[in-house]
Amino acid sequence: MRALLLTLGLVASLQAQDTLVSDSWTEDVSGKWYLKAVTTDQDVPGKNQESVTAMTFSVLEGGDLEAKVTSRVDGQCQETSLVLEQTNDPGRYTAYGGKREVLVLPLRAQDHFILYCDGELDGRQIRVARLLGRNQENSPEAWEEFTEFAKAKGLNLEIFRPLQSETCSPGGN
Repeated sequence: MRALLLTLGLVASLQAQDTLVSDSWTEDVSGKWYLKAVTTDQDVPGKNQESVTAMTFSVLEGGDLEAKVTSRVDGQCQETSLVLEQTNDPGRYTAYGGKREVLVLPLRAQDHFILYCDGELDGRQIRVARLLGRNQENSPEAWEEFTEFAKAKGLNLEIFRPLQSETCSPGGN
């Protein structure tokens, strides 16, 4: 019963947050964020992510967001840059020419949010949730909100926690 109430409470709070996200919050997303957890609704073959640097978000002219991150995948450093195109709904963006919908969902846990993506990857539909925080310390409250969100969305509960790295060096830490 407690789990059901937590799930319903989280879903209600996320729905409320989705409608209450303001344009000023988008400005607060600028800067460095640490990727603390990732989960999907299916396996993503061929990608063995070993570590990540902090993600950097920048607000572009017109309200779009640019996200940059460097990951070490299969021993090689890969820098990824992505522009999230603003929609008419605060906190809702599109990417890859509208092929993916991206939601920025602030959490009750201070300085944490969920980046939730729904769209096409390699010709198939996929849903991905990422937990991000301003610092590297673990937040039990943020973790609980993230796992409840994953449950509510039907995502894999075997959540991946990437190794954090200040820099990326091929083959190293």
